[in-house]
Amino acid sequence: MATPLRSNSLLSIAIERTGQWVFSQEIPTDVVVEVGEACFALQKFMLVAKSNYIRKLIMESTEPDLTRINLSDIPGGPEMFEKAAKFCYGVNFEITVHNVAALRCASEYLQMTDLYCDNNLVGRTEDFLSQVALPSLSGAIVVLKSCEDLLPMAEDLKIVQRCVDVVSVKACNEANFSSRSPPNWWTEELSILDVEFLGKIISAMKKRGAKALTLANALVTYTERNLRDLVRDHSGNGTKSLDLDDSDIRSRQRELLQSIVSLLPSEKAAFPINFLCCLLRSAIFLKVSNSCKNELEKRISAILEHVTVDDLLVLSFTYDGERLFDLESVRRIISGFVEKEKTMAVFSGGDFKDNCSTGMQRVAKTVDVYLGEIATYGELSISKFNGIAILVPKGARKVDDDLYRAIDIYLKAHPNLDEIEREKVCSVMDTLKLSYEARLHASQNKRLPVQIVLHALYYDQLKLRSGVDERSTPELGVGNTRHQLQKTDVSLIRENEALRTELMKMKLFISDMQKNNNNQGTSAKGGPRKPTFFSSMSKTLGKLNPFRHGSKDTSHIDENVGVDITKPRRRRFSIS
Repeated sequence: MATPLRSNSLLSIAIERTGQWVFSQEIPTDVVVEVGEACFALQKFMLVAKSNYIRKLIMESTEPDLTRINLSDIPGGPEMFEKAAKFCYGVNFEITVHNVAALRCASEYLQMTDLYCDNNLVGRTEDFLSQVALPSLSGAIVVLKSCEDLLPMAEDLKIVQRCVDVVSVKACNEANFSSRSPPNWWTEELSILDVEFLGKIISAMKKRGAKALTLANALVTYTERNLRDLVRDHSGNGTKSLDLDDSDIRSRQRELLQSIVSLLPSEKAAFPINFLCCLLRSAIFLKVSNSCKNELEKRISAILEHVTVDDLLVLSFTYDGERLFDLESVRRIISGFVEKEKTMAVFSGGDFKDNCSTGMQRVAKTVDVYLGEIATYGELSISKFNGIAILVPKGARKVDDDLYRAIDIYLKAHPNLDEIEREKVCSVMDTLKLSYEARLHASQNKRLPVQIVLHALYYDQLKLRSGVDERSTPELGVGNTRHQLQKTDVSLIRENEALRTELMKMKLFISDMQKNNNNQGTSAKGGPRKPTFFSSMSKTLGKLNPFRHGSKDTSHIDENVGVDITKPRRRRFSIS
């Protein structure tokens, strides 16, 4: 297909130059060749001597004297036809890496082969390709770049494939043994290519055994060069400079980004996580396909333990930093990592709830700090805040201080929440896991619900009873909090059971005494009576009373004296 005209000024200059070397001949012109809007007045016999295609057109024409020939379909357009015509006239011109592919295609179109004429233009361009252009990496890349406007003829003539083979081989060599500095100079050279040609090179490099990091390096450089405003510019100035209503620009960027993601090597850890986060933010901004976005989320989730708070913030905010993006991507990324950890725990035979990996603990701390950073934004709802917080297993948080800080920031930024809503926000936090300083702050925090404050005070009292000083042994005070409170709860249960048993014994004892006193009153009216077995047993049990010398010792009570049988005072437990 012919290349569109570059500009009228260039055409006029080319035609003027053509007129100079054509009209310098003594023989008048007899044919006008039209190439797009350009017209070339030439001599038939000069063209027929080199071009078999023009010879066929003239011989097969129904007109007795063909005076106009239309060659608008010639590859390279008027500029390449001018050079081909110069070659027919024997006028010197320069073949370069920039025009050799177009000249090769134009000469093929005009059938200027060595079979038709010795030392023709096809042979000249082939010699230049094999001897000058393709031996160097830079030359092969430039030739490949020029083929973008020469498809499909450039592919049919194997120019594209030859360039891809040369570039892939030399790029692999440069990646292993760089010939100049900086070592990744070749990745900058590749960034000028169309993404389709880049994909061909990446595939060829894979077949030649290129490492995933090498391919990733090339793709990162290519993305930063071709999507600079979206990937590298974090200030948002680049996006402001573009018209948001320009659907053509956004559409081209969307297609380019989706093509780049499709080229990413399968190795998840080949790319820096910061680059993947920037890529995902660009994907969200450009509204790419769900499959493209899901692929990026899975890659980030696979290496989430290496993520920083800044990386997550890149995903969460718009380019101007003034409002939150949809946080669903962040939620899916964290959820994917947790599911991966659960699967690994199942295969290793461990308990995921109690024993989380170091990576999971690192992610938990990052998520808590991240929540503190986004908590200040008014559009962050309670459901979204809690939805991210509860994704992290409770066992991954050894201390909930960072989560408490995030909750406190959220309550401060949302002062209009009622008591129930504040309790809902605090429900994701375990008060048992707060350090001494955090509980001290919580007990005096007026933004917290009353229930949370009472919990903090209650746990402090239990810790004082347990005799552990968290300030001197913070690792014991925080790490063993739940274990100590469980032991305290067990001792309280045992003490309550003992008191219940003691109370039942007292009730039985007093009941027996009442019956005994009633029997004695009856026998006093009827004269002395013989002691019964039950009364003798009651006296014997009275002597064996275990509560001697105590507040409940009844051995000194005279049997003839009335006994106060009021209900024993219930023990009251106080935290004061």
